[in-house]
Amino acid sequence: MKKRLLILMVATFTVLALVLVGCTSTKAVKPITPVVEEVKPLEVVVEPEVVPPVAVVEPVAVVPETKVVKLISTSDIHGSIFPFDFIRNIEAETSQLQVASYVKQERAKDQAVVLLDNGDVLQGQPIVYYYNFVQTEAPHIVPAIMNEMHYDASSVGNHDIEAGPEVYLRVLDEANYPYVAANAVSIATGEPVIDPYAIIERDGIRIAVLGLTTPYIPKWLPQNLYEGVRFEDMIETAAKWVPIIQEREKPHLIVGLFHAGVDETYSGTADEKYNENASKLVAQQVEGFDVIFSGHDHQDTNMVVQSPSGKEVVIVGALNAGRSVAVATATFTYDEVSKSYTKQTVSGETVMMNTYEADGELLKKYQGQKDEVKGWVSRQVGTISETISSRDSIFGDSKFVDLIHAIQLEKTGADISISAPLSLDATIKKGPVYVRDMFSLYPYENLLFSMEMTGQELKAFLEYSYANWFNQMKSLDDDLINFKRDAEGKLIFNTRYNTYDTATRYYNYDSFAGINYVVDITKPAGQRVTIKAMSSGEPFLLDKVYKVAINSYRAQGGGGHLAAAGISGDETLKRILSSTDKDLRYYLMEAFETKGEIVPTVDNNWLVIPNLWVQRGIKNSYPKLYPNK
Repeated sequence: MKKRLLILMVATFTVLALVLVGCTSTKAVKPITPVVEEVKPLEVVVEPEVVPPVAVVEPVAVVPETKVVKLISTSDIHGSIFPFDFIRNIEAETSQLQVASYVKQERAKDQAVVLLDNGDVLQGQPIVYYYNFVQTEAPHIVPAIMNEMHYDASSVGNHDIEAGPEVYLRVLDEANYPYVAANAVSIATGEPVIDPYAIIERDGIRIAVLGLTTPYIPKWLPQNLYEGVRFEDMIETAAKWVPIIQEREKPHLIVGLFHAGVDETYSGTADEKYNENASKLVAQQVEGFDVIFSGHDHQDTNMVVQSPSGKEVVIVGALNAGRSVAVATATFTYDEVSKSYTKQTVSGETVMMNTYEADGELLKKYQGQKDEVKGWVSRQVGTISETISSRDSIFGDSKFVDLIHAIQLEKTGADISISAPLSLDATIKKGPVYVRDMFSLYPYENLLFSMEMTGQELKAFLEYSYANWFNQMKSLDDDLINFKRDAEGKLIFNTRYNTYDTATRYYNYDSFAGINYVVDITKPAGQRVTIKAMSSGEPFLLDKVYKVAINSYRAQGGGGHLAAAGISGDETLKRILSSTDKDLRYYLMEAFETKGEIVPTVDNNWLVIPNLWVQRGIKNSYPKLYPNK
């Protein structure tokens, strides 16, 4: 090893020397062959290539596209547009503007929203009366607000028709949404006088809304308010139109928008044709509906019933005055094969509005209209010498109802006046009387009629009224008032009114002025009334024809009094002698303005006997009608 190293060193110096010499000479020099040790080739080990395993991906199932449609319905708003009670001059807890806030909230969600109304928007609070009959040149407040809220459709209520054609045709013209009523048909052609249904499209979903209204309207309202129109049975009308809608429109959802309640026994029997409250009957007897919105009865309704084929139909209804809304939520999935949406679920609920604030934008925009009406209802029309209350009217002759009798007799020149207390608990306080007080005294837009009735018919009318009004007292522990009872004989408490249900509503407690009579509550129904004489002193004759002052609701058969007297609907029209062109509230207001001061009196032309029993009966009944008062 040392020897090899030495040789290499010598060789290196030799080469270096030659190089240096080569710098001065070109003499050739033989190259020295180096001794090179054999080098073995480098052995390279190549690792085999590692191929990563291929992941097996399962095919992903395509989830069908889902759509949600929320249908929201108000019903029986009755002028409660703003959160303010113009009659009592106080703030109100709920209104249509609370509904506006709720609807905005729901439209902001990932869903489609359809907004509907179920009728009775043109009567109730003074604000609608003002735009109906006083301020007729300005845009009507009802369609103005409903346009702002973007309603999609509305049914027609009986109180909407009560406002008269000049009013409801103006509202119809100003509305950006359709009014629908398939069973309001032309007598001449048999065809609906307005749209029978509306088609609403939302996000690929096609919704048909069929409108119906209670066919009881001819029992309450005179023909001149709907000249040339008749109201057909709800069940028959629905059975006619649903197949037409299915064939013509191919909707994904069929909705009933019915101004009618769900208690088919409320004013008759379940099998009665032209049933007042046939919403549930339609769902049970007509195939095709998915959702039915009920109304008219002011009830909070949420139920599911079976159609003729066993299909579930959701029925929902809202409370009046914007206290709640009825909501139906429907879900749909998209089918790639048929390229269409299929309904999956439908559910119903009612949502209370008292937790929502009124819509601030609409409040600000319409503050001027609100202030204008507040000023109008605050206008003094006269004075009254003492406080009168409708509570007295529930138990006997009263100054409250006698005030109405006096004006009816004066305006018609009739022999006899018929009226009932139209408020269960209203008070007009001593002193100044304002426009708002007229709405407490007379809440409805009834016209004043005069008609002919015989003494025998009047006697039968009275017996019917007091049979439903008073209970037959058999002991001093019994009630004077005839309360409704359940199958077990127990009284029925109504949470809506915070009182016990009576056999008939207080607005059917008809009394007479112009004749003297007594009512014996110890006697059975039909044998209680004894007519003594005319209040003028003349004899009362059963076979004599008398001129009678009566409101339009009763004259059209409302409450069943005329039917009990043996006077049919067709016969009534022949008996009517006159009709006012303005409502009774107008004439009450006119009386205050003309006389300045009203001194209310009670003539005690009718008495309930025996007095001791009556007083005990009142004591027993009063807390049931006015609990905690």
